[in-house]
Amino acid sequence: MNKVWLLVLMMFYNSLPIKTISNVSARPSTINIGAILSFNSTIGRVAKVAIEAAVDDINSNPKVLSGTKLNISMLDTKSSPGFLGIVDSLLLMEKETVAIIGPQFSVMAHVISHIANEMQVPILSFAATDPTLTSLEFPYFVRTTQSDLNQMAAVADIVDHFQWRDVIAIFIDDDHGRNGIAALGDKLAEKHSKISYKAALRPDQLTTDEINNALFKVALMESRVIVLHVTLHFGLQVLHLAQSHEMMGSGYVWIATDWLSTILDSDPSLSTSATMNDMQGVITLRMYTPESKNKRNFTSRWNRNLSHNIGSDHDHNHGPSFGLNMFGLYAYDTVYVLASALDAFFNSGGTLSFSNDSNLNMLRGDTLHLDNMKVFVNGSMLLQKILEVNITGLTGNIMFDSNGNLMNPSYEIINVIGSGIRRIGFWSESYGLHTGVESPNHSNLRKGLYGVIWPGQTTHTPRGWVFASNGRRLKVGVPLKISYHELVSRIKGSDMFAGYCIDVFTAAVELLPYSVPCKYIPVGDGKTNPTYTDILHKMTEGDFDAVVGDITITTNRTKIVDFTQPYSESGLVVVAPIMKLKASPWAFLRPFAPMMWLVTGVFFFVVGSVVWIVERRFNDDFRGPAKKQFVTILWFSFSTMFSTHREKTVSTLGRLLLIIWLFVVMILNSSYTSSLTSILTVEQLSSSVKGLESLATSNDRIGYLRGSFSENYLTQELNIHRSRLVPLNSPSEYEKALKDGPTNGGVAAIVDERAYMEIFLEMRCEFGIIGQEFTKMGWGFAFPRDSPLAIDMSTAILKLSENGGLQRIHDKWLTRSSCRSEEEKQGMDRLDLQSFWGLFLITGIACFVSLFCYVFQMAYSYRKHYSKNNNNNVQFSSRSARLRSFLSFVKEKEEEDKCSENRIKKEKSSSRRVAHEDGPLDLDDSNVGVHVENDA
Repeated sequence: MNKVWLLVLMMFYNSLPIKTISNVSARPSTINIGAILSFNSTIGRVAKVAIEAAVDDINSNPKVLSGTKLNISMLDTKSSPGFLGIVDSLLLMEKETVAIIGPQFSVMAHVISHIANEMQVPILSFAATDPTLTSLEFPYFVRTTQSDLNQMAAVADIVDHFQWRDVIAIFIDDDHGRNGIAALGDKLAEKHSKISYKAALRPDQLTTDEINNALFKVALMESRVIVLHVTLHFGLQVLHLAQSHEMMGSGYVWIATDWLSTILDSDPSLSTSATMNDMQGVITLRMYTPESKNKRNFTSRWNRNLSHNIGSDHDHNHGPSFGLNMFGLYAYDTVYVLASALDAFFNSGGTLSFSNDSNLNMLRGDTLHLDNMKVFVNGSMLLQKILEVNITGLTGNIMFDSNGNLMNPSYEIINVIGSGIRRIGFWSESYGLHTGVESPNHSNLRKGLYGVIWPGQTTHTPRGWVFASNGRRLKVGVPLKISYHELVSRIKGSDMFAGYCIDVFTAAVELLPYSVPCKYIPVGDGKTNPTYTDILHKMTEGDFDAVVGDITITTNRTKIVDFTQPYSESGLVVVAPIMKLKASPWAFLRPFAPMMWLVTGVFFFVVGSVVWIVERRFNDDFRGPAKKQFVTILWFSFSTMFSTHREKTVSTLGRLLLIIWLFVVMILNSSYTSSLTSILTVEQLSSSVKGLESLATSNDRIGYLRGSFSENYLTQELNIHRSRLVPLNSPSEYEKALKDGPTNGGVAAIVDERAYMEIFLEMRCEFGIIGQEFTKMGWGFAFPRDSPLAIDMSTAILKLSENGGLQRIHDKWLTRSSCRSEEEKQGMDRLDLQSFWGLFLITGIACFVSLFCYVFQMAYSYRKHYSKNNNNNVQFSSRSARLRSFLSFVKEKEEEDKCSENRIKKEKSSSRRVAHEDGPLDLDDSNVGVHVENDA
């Protein structure tokens, strides 16, 4: 195709004047460069002035090219991106042009790049932003501005920042528009978003009717996020017509690429014109160039002289001047990039030499005079020097990557407000969206954007989506079930449906802030339950816009569609036949577990023993022969259960311990009575299936609802072989299979969702739920992936839950079961030690403390008693004798011990009186002992 283009071009070229070609020395006095611009376009006018200014600055500065001057030939394409631009490029080739600045249009750059490849002449474009130009197909194309690939990445980050998922693209249908939108689609896909509709506009001779038709189709779409990627000439017209169609109001989002910021920078008079009303709330992007002294100086020169000069040259009426835009800055820097590369080229020994192109030999002859078309021999060397440039220009640091693109791209995010613009943030390749200017330490960077004033003068972020207003009804797929009509059922003789799921869906739709007309489409033959996974796959193919029913949200299904917030909880349970337990004569033992009985009995005996120990010294009821005392301990211990003990406690320790124990006995009595009452009055049931684990390890057959996810769960999660699984279609089949049992071709149990089983068990009390739910899932409504309606419906379901609407709908369709579940039928479990160990711990501590205090008290009393005996010369021969003495002391009753002390005191007092009256009297130990014994 490239050769055909060249053939056509060269056939036209024979009419051009032929000039003599000569080689130039290593460091020539002048260098021919070319520029292809559209002088009457907004970008072209600014670029022309900027390029001329750059050439003048370079030629006046001998340090740049060491005295070599640039000779630039600027050709006007007159806003034609096609044929005239190609002719201009051929005219430049005959002048020994070493490089071409431009072209301005991406469409033209595609064609001229083919010629540049043949002639080996580098092309430096400051305005062609088409991402596909930087490809292996165009090695001599160098982009000295930022690529639309980066701009579309910034747009995608804005869309993702506000959590929009669908975008509408309005674009000019040429290389620049198509390839830019293709790049946007790729970047949106990385953020899990997409372009839902593309409105293409003709690149030339576009009429108002065509724009209106495109906008009318856009208004019928659901998305309200519109990316406008057009040329400067048509952009304002599109916004004006959108304003007339009320598409610039609240709820809409308009994101314009850098064409809008270019217009605003180039035409200062717009701020006071009525055109500003057409762009209120629009977000646009502008290539970011850091502030610098050189940039400020150039801007001052522009405002002072340059724009006025160009206005006087081309406008005989001396109309208003135009402002400097970003493309003018890049055009200025492009000339400096070329000059820097040429200087490095000559320093490396490069020469400006040209040779005939062997590929054009077939076109040479008398008919076509193409002898002046020659190849720049060292063009590849100059291209390499251009890619190696590293300078600082008006737009900042200029460096190229291996693909010929500028490195470190950055954009300003601008919001059009009132009569001006407001910067709401930045985008950079390294940091994404942020609110601060990048600095070396990046300490002032903050993720995100500042607040936006949206169309309609609102600060509330638009939802970015509404239900389509084109009269189309939402196609809702509804499974045609043959059972459980309480959930979903078709009204006989109509296309309407009723049931719990339908009522929840209808109530949620009514809470949406917009109208959603629905059309219910039955799915299934009415003879067997349809497979829900197949229904969801049909929705991905476009058969439905939503699926409503008792659809369980599972991991595999979320990979296919999006679900709303669950509106009903449901988990898998096991249902099996149950039978009544026979009455047992030992039922009175069932309230307590065996360990509970053992520990309770032990504590009865321990408490009785401790009370006996602390009481026997003071209380006659706890004294007597050993046999009597043992019986007393047992009687006292167990009689406390009924508070019928006749023994009185007189010691403080005994009374405290008895109070604690009676409190424990009261709780034990109450718990035992309550549990025994439940056991004797509530019907006791049992089943051969003990739970899910016993069912999985057995070889019995298991039933499940055909089409439900139960089959995959049983096979994949529990590793149950499919040969054991029996698909069933209705509750009647459930009942028959359970009654037949696994030995008669039936099943041992049914595994299904609790919601279904509660309906099934309403009037079938011979079956019951065994154990607890072993999955935690829920039912939800299904929508296509990334559907905004799923989010709005989730919000509506949450509102229904908060205002009690869900519960009212549940009570309407799903009544309470008349047969209790298995765990309710069996009543409370046996009481075990786990529930009472705290009470026993308190009792044990009380017993220990009582014994400790009693022993301490006895030791103190014995020590006191022993010291008195020592005063009367009472001695013990060994420790065992002392221990026997202590035990004998403990066995004595408190009154006896006190009588002994009183008798000793009385004897001592009598002795002292005799000694005082009659003189000293010698009393030996034996006599004292005799007196004590006689007194006793």
